[in-house]
Amino acid sequence: MGLFDFFSSDIAIDLGTANTLIIHKDKIVVDEPSIIAIDKTNNRVLAVGREAMNMHEKTHENIKTIRPLKD
Repeated sequence: MGLFDFFSSDIAIDLGTANTLIIHKDKIVVDEPSIIAIDKTNNRVLAVGREAMNMHEKTHENIKTIRPLKD
């Protein structure tokens, strides 16, 4: 038994700067923009993915969007 024999190829995660992909058994199950929207007054996450992308630069001044792998 090799060191990495316990790993499975059933799931793959691609944390890209533009998009996050999750692939399970050769099927894409998540394909979302890599972005989050945060309320600056309490640091609460308001939205992720497409919903956060829709808020990007179109929201109240207390809400900011961040691309965690880019910013």
